[in-house]
Amino acid sequence: MRSLNIAATGMLAQQRNVEVVSNNLANMNTTGFMRRRTEFHDLLYQNLRRAGSTSSDAGTIVPSGVQLGLGVKLAAVYRIHEQGNLSATDNTFDMALQGKGFFQVQLPGGETAYTRDGTFQLNANGEIVTHDGYKLIPGITVPSNAIDVTINASGEVLAKIEGKVKLSNVGQIQTAVFANDAGLQAMGNNLYTETPASGSPSTGAPASTGFGSILQGFLETSNVNAVEEISNLISAQRAYEMNSKVIQTSDEMMGTVANMR
Repeated sequence: MRSLNIAATGMLAQQRNVEVVSNNLANMNTTGFMRRRTEFHDLLYQNLRRAGSTSSDAGTIVPSGVQLGLGVKLAAVYRIHEQGNLSATDNTFDMALQGKGFFQVQLPGGETAYTRDGTFQLNANGEIVTHDGYKLIPGITVPSNAIDVTINASGEVLAKIEGKVKLSNVGQIQTAVFANDAGLQAMGNNLYTETPASGSPSTGAPASTGFGSILQGFLETSNVNAVEEISNLISAQRAYEMNSKVIQTSDEMMGTVANMR
């Protein structure tokens, strides 16, 4: 019976749906996390009677035909790149992006990764780095005799040097934007890498045309909506139960046939 296989694909699809929802909920408090959404496609159809075929020698046309579906499959898991809430931290090197863009960081192998997580610190050399020690691109070094640092909306890093009245510009943060943010490859640790689907990055100063601005002393929180995710979880659970009921019913029907004398 086709219904056994069809319902099995439905149960597998809802299992994947629950896995995506559970990952969203697990990352409710992850800085800069972008929630995911599942998309499904129906599988191929079997034509028992093709629509548009002739049903007689007189040329009469079958108006609808008979097509039997073979189930469902997971088509994609989209990242929803909408702005998360901003949380004040009052930490000098915490930065949140308001609008489009990603911070650029250098991986140990020299590759460039991208992130919305603006949790930055200084390393032993005074360089601005991530919590894993990856350097911000372009590299910015804060002088050891700086008593205060200001990062403005356009990404200029201004240091107050002891004994000087005027602020010193010690670097300019550059952010990157992509034609297709959803095409970036997530690699964990709040980092993304470029793919052919994302397109090549365009870099520029924050707050310029097409680029989001920087807010110092804030972090972007996860954009996961707990109420919406719980609703999705309940919906997936009910769909899973209904598909399991189809398998149970199909099994009972086959048992009825097997017991015929």
